[in-house]
Amino acid sequence: MPKDFIPFKDTGYFSSLICDYLDEKEDLKQFYSRIPNIENFRDQIYEKKNSFSKEHREVIKDVIKNQYQKIDTSELTKKNIDALAKESTFTVTTGHQLNLFTGPLYFLYKIISTINLTKELKLNFPDFNFVPVYWMATEDHDFDEINFFNFQDIKVSWNRESNGVVGKLSTEGLDEVLQVFSEKLGTSPNAKSITELFRNSYVQNHTLTDATRYLANELFSEYGLVILDADNKDLKKLFIPYIQREIKEHISFKKVSKANIKLNKKSEAYPIQVNPREINLFYITDKLRERIVEKDGFYKVLNSEISWNEQELFNEINIHPERFSPNVLMRPLYQEVILPNLCYIGGGGELSYWLQLKSTFDAFSVSFPVLLLRNSVLLKSTKQSEKLKKLEIENIDLFLDKNSFINKKVRSISNIDIDFSMQKELLEKQFKDLYLLAKKTDKSFLGAVSAQERKQIKGLEKLEKRLLKAQKKKLADHVSRITDIQNQLFPNQTLQERVANFSEFYLAYGDRLIPFLFKHLHPLQGDFLVLSL
Repeated sequence: MPKDFIPFKDTGYFSSLICDYLDEKEDLKQFYSRIPNIENFRDQIYEKKNSFSKEHREVIKDVIKNQYQKIDTSELTKKNIDALAKESTFTVTTGHQLNLFTGPLYFLYKIISTINLTKELKLNFPDFNFVPVYWMATEDHDFDEINFFNFQDIKVSWNRESNGVVGKLSTEGLDEVLQVFSEKLGTSPNAKSITELFRNSYVQNHTLTDATRYLANELFSEYGLVILDADNKDLKKLFIPYIQREIKEHISFKKVSKANIKLNKKSEAYPIQVNPREINLFYITDKLRERIVEKDGFYKVLNSEISWNEQELFNEINIHPERFSPNVLMRPLYQEVILPNLCYIGGGGELSYWLQLKSTFDAFSVSFPVLLLRNSVLLKSTKQSEKLKKLEIENIDLFLDKNSFINKKVRSISNIDIDFSMQKELLEKQFKDLYLLAKKTDKSFLGAVSAQERKQIKGLEKLEKRLLKAQKKKLADHVSRITDIQNQLFPNQTLQERVANFSEFYLAYGDRLIPFLFKHLHPLQGDFLVLSL
């Protein structure tokens, strides 16, 4: 199948921080442990092996086994769950919100990158086992971020009231969403498969956590994916010492604040993804998810009547650890405490905040994982590929913003030269002679020459723009065709993977879609992938 590789930094869609991380810039080395390559994974294995306890392994295995009790899964996934108890087993993890029907396409790319990396590690280190883990973000609360997905030209939404963590939400009302969605799908065999998958996931299960687990299992269980809901009392028990230290010593606040200052000093272009709070924990119950704050030695749950002194709070932590939920800065630490994890695979935004956390992990004496940017993909149909070829559009051109894209293509296909660079050079040469002449006379003449040069350069630039505008008008039909194909592949002028849902492609390609992606996504490749289906 035709495919193309484009460096992430050439796409214009990734931050300078992530591009510099991928380029292994010296300035960033203090913010991570190891760059993701096969040799570095050898060292990561032994570091994690020496710091992860047998007791933790038994707990994580038992918890996951219990979570799978009501779900049919593959023998490979069952084998991977059992393997977690072995000291020779390690995980590769990705995390994602509980987006309705997976949300954007990159949900698939995250998990496929994770599974394919475990395969590659097994080939290189056959004496060890590697388990792909999908960490469900069941303790998130921003329902508006996850209650929809895009299908072709419509937004399929689940409208309801929400409070507390999203994982505990009832799936009530999703049968009505299915009715709307199925009408858009049509009646083809692939449409019927999508309809059944949605129904079995969201109508037959009672909570959003159970629905998402079912869906991810249906899509990936044959590849051995293990799905984890970390909103669990037994797992939170393992995290109690870290919760207590966070509350007492404000470690995350101190370390991340300093890391943010250092990152800013390295480059103003480095985005600070997350700012720390003095206490980076939420208190959660069935209908509540609120921050914990401290004032004058007393601890309060915001927007509630709940409060404790320090001793009462620590008693609550020991009795009900499940009620204490790590925020975005503490969740990575929680993950690495409870899993024998080697690598976290995420998008650019995720890795940006992970790069703020290395010193926090060091302070807690927890091994920092390898950070790997997930695969990114642009999918093109055969028809779209043929159209791009006919219009003489290169893949890299598609990543330009709309105006730059149009201007570049109009210049390239125009039968007249719209580039006035030569005229500008000639003008500058003429004015050099005038400057020499001006220096031999009164100095006031220099200012007049300079003003005239600026005026004439601006005149040429204005004429160039008007000529380009005229050519756009003359070539309006061609401009319409090239913008149409860019809009198809970059909906809303953003990456396809951040907008489109997998169902749009499954409708066209059915069961071939996911195996096709597994074949072509290589997590250590290090480039943006353009694929023709």
